[in-house]
Amino acid sequence: MKTKKSRQTLYSILLALVILAAAIYLEFNRSQYTMAISVIQKSLIFAVVAVAMNLLNGFTGLFSLGQAGFMAIGAYTTAMLTIPIERMEGVYYMSGVAPWLMSLKNGLSFLPGPLLIVFAMLIGGLIAGLFAFLIGIPVLRLKSDYLAIATLGFAEIVRGIISAPQLDRITNGSYGLKNVPGFGSDGFGFLPSGFGAVLIPLLASATLIGFIVLVINSSYGRAFKAIREDEIAAEAMGISLLKHKQMSFILSSFVTAIAGGMLAMFMRSIEPRAFSTIITYDILLIVVIGGLGSVTGSVLGAFVVTFAKDWFLRFFDNPLVIGGFEVPLLRMGFRMVVFSILLMVVVLFYRRGLMGNSEFSWDGLFGLFRRRGRPREALAETPGGAMSPIVIAPGKDQAPAPLIPDPPGGEPEPMAASEEVSDE
Repeated sequence: MKTKKSRQTLYSILLALVILAAAIYLEFNRSQYTMAISVIQKSLIFAVVAVAMNLLNGFTGLFSLGQAGFMAIGAYTTAMLTIPIERMEGVYYMSGVAPWLMSLKNGLSFLPGPLLIVFAMLIGGLIAGLFAFLIGIPVLRLKSDYLAIATLGFAEIVRGIISAPQLDRITNGSYGLKNVPGFGSDGFGFLPSGFGAVLIPLLASATLIGFIVLVINSSYGRAFKAIREDEIAAEAMGISLLKHKQMSFILSSFVTAIAGGMLAMFMRSIEPRAFSTIITYDILLIVVIGGLGSVTGSVLGAFVVTFAKDWFLRFFDNPLVIGGFEVPLLRMGFRMVVFSILLMVVVLFYRRGLMGNSEFSWDGLFGLFRRRGRPREALAETPGGAMSPIVIAPGKDQAPAPLIPDPPGGEPEPMAASEEVSDE
């Protein structure tokens, strides 16, 4: 057992080293892989949001659609605190900047750039967590579709407040915020300028997802799963439903807001319409495709959906001429038609998602290849109560006799006389 566990740990370390080596290679060859780096960054950000949404929808059983609102809170907080002071007047060129906001930025000017970004993201996460706590008190008493409608309404309220002209001096209203610092440094001695475009989002995403995994594997995570399976039974076992629902809602909102700050750094320029309901539906699509209740499924779904929609299917948007014949239907927008058809195929053949509610394991991966070419096995119950395999060998007419061992104690007991008479 120890040897097997050590081997799996070694495989995991090797996989992490391969991913790290690939990220470093992309760092030093950014000019050649600009499109790939952009898609990887977006996939990592969506993976964090999808895992946070899965904590709420898949592990706790709460159907929430307020992710866009919490992402907007994190994105605007990060943008307002990280835009360079010398560029603030150029960004808020219509109505000017609120004096207290400039005073706050002057007070934070002593922090180095990376620490300021981390601080701004954490502040955005705390603000989102506070809003989640306040609206969770009345909203989390709702269930199913009613909870989804209430959280969706909250997201739209946040977007309306951000774009309100009364807050132009804070959020810049419908004009949005520009000049947000992106991923990567401005050069630290031996490191080239822009280094960290892949490593920074990779490490940040791994940290946030690892934090959620620790929560899921803790006693609180087991309470979340109990609430998902049966609220009445969970409450009978002493689990406070409102307390644990609020905890799941706040943690999910906190991580989602930090991912929203990462999205602001990825886009470099944000505006209210970037956080419409569509982004929530995209995250929900990733969660469903990956599998409800699966962290690795959410990560896999984020990369599959983002790569397919933003890269692999791009050629469907360009006209194609072969030997003077123009292939019909290939024009702008046809990519989404093909993408929708592929999603329908995935849902038809993988109704529980690519991973279902399972997680990635080396045993499962190697067992997938071992099962191919082997005879099928069925399980039969022996008289002693144990489950014994029945090997079904491939054949044309019939299978060999089941290989079921005798029950403990020798031969089976003879049938009672009364049973013999009743049979007759």
